Amino acid sequence: MPAPTPKLLLVDVVGLTPDLLQHMPRLRGLAQAGSQAVLETVLPAVTCSVQSTILTGTTPAEHGIVGNGWYFRDLGEVFLWRQHNKLVQGEKVWETIRRSRPDYKVANVCWWYAMGATTDWTVTPRPIYYADGKKAPDCYTRPPALHDELVGELGEFPLFQYWGPTASIKSSEWIVGAARRLLPRADLTMVYLPHLDYDLQRFGPDAPEARRAAAEVDAALAPLLDDAKAAGATVVVLSEYGITAADTPVDVNRALRAEGLLEVYTQDGMEYLDPWTSRAFAVADHQVAHVYVDDPADLEQVRKLCAGLSGVAEVLDREGQAAYGLDHERSGELVLVAEPTAWFTYYYWDDDDRAPDFARGVEIHRKPGYDPAELFFDPEDRAVKVKAALTLARKMAGLRYAMKVVPLDPAPVRGTHGRLPARDEDAPVILCDRPGAFGDRVAATDVRDLLLGLVGVDG
Repeated sequence: MPAPTPKLLLVDVVGLTPDLLQHMPRLRGLAQAGSQAVLETVLPAVTCSVQSTILTGTTPAEHGIVGNGWYFRDLGEVFLWRQHNKLVQGEKVWETIRRSRPDYKVANVCWWYAMGATTDWTVTPRPIYYADGKKAPDCYTRPPALHDELVGELGEFPLFQYWGPTASIKSSEWIVGAARRLLPRADLTMVYLPHLDYDLQRFGPDAPEARRAAAEVDAALAPLLDDAKAAGATVVVLSEYGITAADTPVDVNRALRAEGLLEVYTQDGMEYLDPWTSRAFAVADHQVAHVYVDDPADLEQVRKLCAGLSGVAEVLDREGQAAYGLDHERSGELVLVAEPTAWFTYYYWDDDDRAPDFARGVEIHRKPGYDPAELFFDPEDRAVKVKAALTLARKMAGLRYAMKVVPLDPAPVRGTHGRLPARDEDAPVILCDRPGAFGDRVAATDVRDLLLGLVGVDG
C-alpha cells in the first residue's frame, strides 16, 4: 500500500526575480530557510508557454504553446488567451502522478489553460458575455457548485482588478482567498498570482512602484503560506519570467504593410487586419513576434525587412527556432526576438482615426496581438477617468457600454519580457521551503520532475 501523498502548494508569482525578492520578507525567509535557484526559462518567456513547459516538462516545440496566442491557420484567425486545456499537447504533471496514485486530487486556481483540464477543482477568470453586448466580471469554476461557494465568501471575481487600467492587488487577494479554501481538499494546489505584472510594466522594474507591488503580493500570500505550513504541505514558489526596462516599441505590422505585404479591410471607417489575404503579418507577443508568411517565395524579403527594423535582435527561421525548442507548426515561418529594451506592438493601421474600436478598450480576445497599453488610462484624454466612471454607471444600470479609455500611443509602457534574460538578476526564480531541494539553477523543463520527486513519484 503506497504511503500517503505529501501535500504540495505550487505558487506562480509571475514576474518574481532575485532583485524583487529583497523587498518580500516572507518569501525571502522561505528561500533562506529552504532553497532558491535561478529558473532557466524558455523562449518565449511568456505566461502560457512557460506554464505549459513547467507542467509537461517539454519545450514549446513539443507542447505546442508557442506564445500567449498564435495564428490558427485552419481557422484563418489570430487568437490570444484561449482557455481549453486540450491545446496543451502532452501529459501534465498531475496526470503522471495519477498513473501510480489514481486518487490524487488537484486544484487549479488561475493557472492558464484551465478549462477542460483533468483537475478536480478549477477556478479561472471568465467574464459573462451577455447577448446585448454587455460584459460582466465573473469566473468559471469546476465543480459548478464551487462558484457560489467562492462568490458567497469572497465576493464576485474582481475581473477589472485582474487586468486593465484598474488592475490591482485585489485580484491576487481574491485568488489567495480561493486557494486557502481549496488547499485542505487537494493534494496539489496550483495558484497563479498576477500582481507583479501590473506596475512593473507600467513603471518599470526599478521604480518605487515595483518595490511596493512586491511588498503587496508578499503580504497577500502570507496567509496561504501559513495555511500550508499548518497542513504540512511542501511549498514551491516560482516565476515564469522577469520584467525588464522597456523604451522602444517596434511596429512590425506597420513595416510589413508599408511593403505591401500586410492587407487590411475596412468596415464603418475602421481597419481590420486581413490574415486571409496578407502575404505576411506578425502576431506580437511582448518581446517575441511570430511572423506568418503565406508564400515561401516571400520568405527572404520578409526576413530582410524584419532584420532591418530597429529593435529587432534576431530573426529565427525554422532552424533557428529549433535551437530554442520553438519549431512547432503553430509558430510563424519567422520568429522575431526584440532587443533587450524593445518590444513589439500589434498595431497595423497608419491613421489612428481608422483604428478599430476595440483598440481603445481592454479587449484581450479581439486584438490580434498583445497590448500592454491596456494597463493605462489614455494620458492624452484629461476626462478619461470621468468617462470611465460614466461608462461604469451605464454598466451598473444594465445598459450596453464600451470602455474606450486605452491609449493608442505605446510610449507609457516601461516594462516588458519575452526574450531570454541577459543576467541572473533579471531571471525568474524557483524557491522551495525544503532545504537542498535543488542546486543553483533549474531548467524550466526540469520542474515537472522536481515536483514528481517532491511527492515521491517516479516520472
